Amino acid sequence: MQRRICVNLTCGKDAPAKACEALVVAIASAASEVETLLFLGAEGVRLSQKGYADDLRVPGFSPAAELLSNLARAGGKIWACAPAFNGLSLDKANLIAGAEVVGGGRLVEFLTKDGTVCISY
Repeated sequence: MQRRICVNLTCGKDAPAKACEALVVAIASAASEVETLLFLGAEGVRLSQKGYADDLRVPGFSPAAELLSNLARAGGKIWACAPAFNGLSLDKANLIAGAEVVGGGRLVEFLTKDGTVCISY
């Protein structure tokens, strides 16, 4: 059985501690050679945009922009929910490195293979 995890993140600056905690968990997973997906939904899709996380900082955590970069470098996938992304009129040309906009079908496909675990923040 392949080891996989989805970290579902639905917040950003509206709940910075939750956002940073989710990013740390995703990095730990990817660094442990577990196939890792960070799925950004609702307000979390804003994290997919260059510059958004630059001033998102929480005591005890590295800056959110650094955490996102570390996740991508560790091999984690970063997917932004297409309906949430489009609903907020975000710009695909402004995606951070490693991020892509996907529909629900791709998420369902990822989640239904090999007993994928999902943690939500």
